[in-house]
Amino acid sequence: MISFKGCHFPKEVVLKGIRWYVAYPLSYRHVEELMEERGIEVDHATVNRWVVKYSPVLEAKFKKQKQSIGKSWRMDETYIKVKGEWVYYYRAVDKKGQTIDFFLSRTRDTHAAQAFFEKAIGSSGQPEKVNMDQSGANLAGLEEVNKGLAEGQKIIIRQIKYLNNMVEQDHRSVKRITKPMLGFKSFICAAATLTGIELYNMIRKGQNAFKGVLSSWQQFYALAA
Repeated sequence: MISFKGCHFPKEVVLKGIRWYVAYPLSYRHVEELMEERGIEVDHATVNRWVVKYSPVLEAKFKKQKQSIGKSWRMDETYIKVKGEWVYYYRAVDKKGQTIDFFLSRTRDTHAAQAFFEKAIGSSGQPEKVNMDQSGANLAGLEEVNKGLAEGQKIIIRQIKYLNNMVEQDHRSVKRITKPMLGFKSFICAAATLTGIELYNMIRKGQNAFKGVLSSWQQFYALAA
């Protein structure tokens, strides 16, 4: 069970504030105003602390319920603004569009790509094949992962542009939510908030055990039950 000890608001209020922010294109001041309309006086900075503190915890709980994904991956990176500068956000989906994993990095190089693949494999298992764009860094990163695998277990690498349309389109689900945020003030805040956004996106896609039983918002609240 996730502990909300130390919060000055009921668990239901905390979760509502987090969900509104990561599920819809709202600013923290929008969430503050929505709370006020419902008779709850909470500062937007407090909602920010809730999102940063609990999004990773809720996502970790979700991983225990997450359904298995396919063995054919589409991987790509996009850009997120942090402290006025663009950083790199790696993501992958399977051929059905299910989210595999995500990784925020200050750099776009072999090391960052390798770190992403290692994180994704650690959370979702090893794929049979990965499609990516023509990025040399992404290719080199996956080749580094392959070096540690035995012959016959190495991941097939493909660089076919049209196959990556799915993950490129899927970036929009994240960008739609982050656009009103106008960038992040810190790398830690960005990573935690993106985790919350990805979590709710996976719930909407029906990637956990409650698919078809509970609505998206009910599934989100159930993570803290």
